[in-house]
Amino acid sequence: MKATAKAHTNIALIKYWGKRDESLILPTNSSLSLTLDGFYTTTTVDFREGLMQDRFLLDDQPVEGDAYHRVTQFLNLIRRLAGREELYANVRSINAVPTAAGLASSASGFAALAAAGTKAIGLELNDQELSRLTRQGSGSASRSIYGGFSEWQMGSKVDGSDSFAVPIASAEHWDVRVAAVVLSSRVKKVSSRAGMKRTVDTSPFYPGWIDGISKDLREIKAAIHTKDFEKTGQIAEANCLKMHATTLAANPPFTYWNDLTMRVMQTVQEMRANGIPVYFTIDAGPNVKVLYLPEHEKSVEKTLREIPGVADVILSKPGQGISYL
Repeated sequence: MKATAKAHTNIALIKYWGKRDESLILPTNSSLSLTLDGFYTTTTVDFREGLMQDRFLLDDQPVEGDAYHRVTQFLNLIRRLAGREELYANVRSINAVPTAAGLASSASGFAALAAAGTKAIGLELNDQELSRLTRQGSGSASRSIYGGFSEWQMGSKVDGSDSFAVPIASAEHWDVRVAAVVLSSRVKKVSSRAGMKRTVDTSPFYPGWIDGISKDLREIKAAIHTKDFEKTGQIAEANCLKMHATTLAANPPFTYWNDLTMRVMQTVQEMRANGIPVYFTIDAGPNVKVLYLPEHEKSVEKTLREIPGVADVILSKPGQGISYL
């Protein structure tokens, strides 16, 4: 009972930031993302008779502690769904994403785990069912089931049955590129989960953030449909800044940015002032993702690499959804 799946990470253009239910991972707002071909996780799940517990290797290293428990708890969901709670699994994941550094490794990780785990145990789920299940491991992972642009709909039901991602536009619809500017691969001091909770519970800016989501979503979906890059970039960048502003007003306040983050943001704004249409977005980490069009790739990459302190610039095209290997 073995299967291998590959899932790509995604970058949220309309951010997911906050939960209304911690255990079911139900968000306080809907969100929208672009799946990227440059970052991915490949996971093999092997359910075996006779195992006394789950085993989890990440990049060929045994995993313990909280990360291990998140995986075993998610496998429990799969086991219960299949009616095979007596089975344990060997899990091996290879990450082409720096873990816990704001590059959404949990999105590709749990999407690949969900796909490989359900297939290995014999479940046949459609994309919507797989997205709903995947959400319970990592919220942003629900969007990595699909390629291209997808929207995670927050839903309204208490049991979470209407909270899952849906496709908005395929990877082939629009060739929007993303340059991931890697500034740090260190594990961040405040995890996304802890940061969300602190912000929801204490930030006076949070209600204003929620109030603007519907308009941002409506307008960016229209811009994606018409391939209006300027509008898409403006909305994504503004949405990012609004999200990060909520963390600065939390108690105690915190930020995922560092001095290099600010330098990259300023460089993007300077490129734009000089006639190159580029926009930034940042998830829960210091690394910056820069949106651009294919015709500007060489100049964008060159400018970003010349910023002192930048460790790497990784270029991505729109990525595909779940695949089985």
